[in-house]
Amino acid sequence: MNAFQDESRLRRLAQAYGTPLWLMDAQTVRQRFQSLQGFDAVRYAQKANPNLHLLRLLRGLGAKVDAVSRGEALRALSAGFLGDSAQAPLHEAAQSEIVYTADLLDRESLEFVAEAGLVVNCGSIDMLRQLSQRSPGHAVWLRLNPGFGHGHSRKTNTGGEHSKHGIWHEQLGEALAVIREGGLRLVGLHMHIGSGVDYGHLQQVCGAMVELVRQVKAAGMDLLALSAGGGLSVPYRAGEAGVDTAHYFGLWDAARREAQALLGHTLHLEIEPGRYLMAEAGCLLTEVRAVKRQGNVPFVLVDAGFNELMRPAMYGAHHGMRLLGGQGPLLPSVVAGPLCESGDVFTQGAGGEVEPRPLPAAQVGDLLLIENTGAYGASMSSNYNSRPLIAELLLDGDEERLIRRRQTVEELLALEQQ
Repeated sequence: MNAFQDESRLRRLAQAYGTPLWLMDAQTVRQRFQSLQGFDAVRYAQKANPNLHLLRLLRGLGAKVDAVSRGEALRALSAGFLGDSAQAPLHEAAQSEIVYTADLLDRESLEFVAEAGLVVNCGSIDMLRQLSQRSPGHAVWLRLNPGFGHGHSRKTNTGGEHSKHGIWHEQLGEALAVIREGGLRLVGLHMHIGSGVDYGHLQQVCGAMVELVRQVKAAGMDLLALSAGGGLSVPYRAGEAGVDTAHYFGLWDAARREAQALLGHTLHLEIEPGRYLMAEAGCLLTEVRAVKRQGNVPFVLVDAGFNELMRPAMYGAHHGMRLLGGQGPLLPSVVAGPLCESGDVFTQGAGGEVEPRPLPAAQVGDLLLIENTGAYGASMSSNYNSRPLIAELLLDGDEERLIRRRQTVEELLALEQQ
């Protein structure tokens, strides 16, 4: 039985830990990780969910980790991942446990990556210049923007002219010159576009990567690794296709072989999933606290708000919903939260339009399960309306472990005490 199918257990957890409540399933994480074992390395994009307990779980499976901020890098170090690879021999730097990915380095982060010896995945040429001045000999990846992109929302598109991410493909030569003149060492090329189940688009991405490797070779330089980036999709709606990870790997492996033929040696190939590992492993359990009609529209108001789950309000993202014990005819219902904010609605489209969801009639005290929230649920939570961060629970078979306790309002106020 799926960890979230046992309704009696869910009710018991709500009683024991309160609502709203994040639930994570360890076994789902393990299964998704194992499906990517064709790649030489699986580098977890921890921005999806950076909880220390999840980092330790993945480290135990053999994962490496990506960090996009000083805080995330400190989390990785605290979870047991090793830094201090940036000045190591290049073949070791190519397999570093932590890579720091960014499009800029603020002053504190520049000092941090230099002192901690973190290999850096650079998304701008200014990063390369600053790093070469502060830490000559530093090992770097180049994150490249191939000139096109993909994403389920304009706000998640990571390529093309309207994306801030990566070094523009036509500036690769300039980036290589800065690396050479600044005494940096090139580890590999990284491209994060995110094709999901669009394998035609993925083929285009792979072709762009091979062409950029060709340019590295033409510039008289070498590299040891390629990163396929992340962006592997998950089926948020019933009937949507999941990623064929064997096919996904096959396309990237073919590109790797082409690149190897150009360079004359083997290349390390890694992938950088976040959502794929975590989304289906998580749910948000929330309690119905009010039911009312606004004209002809039924509203189901729950105790979770967009300060917990931001994705519907930010992207119009769809999440499946299940009313525990719900019976009877399905009614078109708007599910919304407690925030003093009109956009605090979980059933809305990308433009903010309300999209009622078919649900059984709800009553105060019922529990609603919002599905596939393991990625960018807890990690994007905020204290809006002075609401404390909620508890997070890890389910592992019959075991349950509190992996983040519920924050208190007093802890929020303590930050402002003089």
